[in-house]
Amino acid sequence: MAIKKIPSSHTAMVYDNPGQISIKRVNISTPQPEYGQVLVRLTHVGVCHSDHGIMTNAWARYPRPTPVNQIGGHEGVGHVVQLGHGIKKGQLSLKVGDRVGIKFVHDICRLCAACLSGAESCCAEMEISGYFTPGCFQEYCVAPADYVTRIPDEVTSSLAAPLLCAGLSAYSALKKSRATPGSWIVILGAGGGVGHLMCQIASRALGLRVIGVDVQEKGGLIKECGAEVFLALEQGDRMHAIYRQTEGLGAAAVLVCTGEDSAFTEAIEMLRFNGVAVVVGVQEGTERPISSACPNAFLFKQTSIVGSSVGTYRESVEVMELARRGILQPCVNLEPLENLQNVFERMEAGTLKGKVVLNIP
Repeated sequence: MAIKKIPSSHTAMVYDNPGQISIKRVNISTPQPEYGQVLVRLTHVGVCHSDHGIMTNAWARYPRPTPVNQIGGHEGVGHVVQLGHGIKKGQLSLKVGDRVGIKFVHDICRLCAACLSGAESCCAEMEISGYFTPGCFQEYCVAPADYVTRIPDEVTSSLAAPLLCAGLSAYSALKKSRATPGSWIVILGAGGGVGHLMCQIASRALGLRVIGVDVQEKGGLIKECGAEVFLALEQGDRMHAIYRQTEGLGAAAVLVCTGEDSAFTEAIEMLRFNGVAVVVGVQEGTERPISSACPNAFLFKQTSIVGSSVGTYRESVEVMELARRGILQPCVNLEPLENLQNVFERMEAGTLKGKVVLNIP
């Protein structure tokens, strides 16, 4: 790649009225990479439902409201155009021109108990791309050199972008499900950005048998991504259909890729003995308990419920390897950066299929 002269300013899309879907295009100063950082010229960025949640202040668990003029976005792919001090040649094997990805977890402390035990997304000092840290809805972004993810040559930038959060979240959640090859699993929200990639990983890489649940119009996509069975939300008695498909046992794992209360409730009821319900989707608004999560529901069937927040740096490398081998093929709709407002509006209306990736010229 030919590196162009780095401009003194560049285009960014900001949340000019946090709490609502409101995007403003602005011109800002191009940052200089500090010690241990790289400057990345972004070319593509995925739009994630988490971006919507941060912009609209929908997550009660986050301690502070999103600031005005926050630059969101955390599925960014681009080329390194400048190295900060402290990056010795060969130390990180990064050089100008390398293609890298910036993830939801922008940086970690590497020293707290969570980091040292491999639970990076629980880091006490974690920085989040697009939340009090400039994200990827812009032309240039700085990032820690030792935490960006390399993009394999075989994976195009538009396909790599969704893997940095949606693909990573799907992969990490499946690993936490403890489901073994040949087991039936249920994916609730199987036609969404995370869900359709989870169907692919589960069926193509892990040997799992997938029952995908979502709205009727997403059934074709879900079957194309490897689900053996599709159940539409519009049809009744899904529970009976799942138990019939699993010979009366229930699912070895149910992965909830939506924030709807009814999905969390159903997940626990769909489990077989020793089954695991994995919480992936974020509950928005005032936090509520899961109505079906009474102690006896876990006791008598020895079931578990676990949370899975994004994934680790190592898992991001593994996800890129799956993509390099052709196992992962995100369903991507490529649109210009200027469409960001409209994309969020369609996201809120629930009309998006797969993932939208924005092209940054």
